[in-house]
Amino acid sequence: MNYNELASLGDEALVHKELQMERDLLELRFRLKTNQLDNTASITKIRKDIARIRTAQRERERAQGLPNKALRNSHRGSFRAGDAGEGTAASSSGFLKGITEKLGGDQE
Repeated sequence: MNYNELASLGDEALVHKELQMERDLLELRFRLKTNQLDNTASITKIRKDIARIRTAQRERERAQGLPNKALRNSHRGSFRAGDAGEGTAASSSGFLKGITEKLGGDQE
């Protein structure tokens, strides 16, 4: 993902992309600790993509005269995991979904 692609996204889509990437990073770290991760370079790639997204967010906040993390705080509530487009790791596997189903799925 390059910076020009981020410029074409709206504020909400940018925040949702960041939140999805953070979920993907969490899954990759989980896989690394359980020796299930084959490509460790993907962690570095995701971290750099998150940094690019946060830079784009801060640039927009400064242009609009908003305080730090205002975009993230205003659009965080509308985020649903997997809705942010093509998540690299977690969108297809949904490891957190499986864990929550095992823990709370039989209670209803």
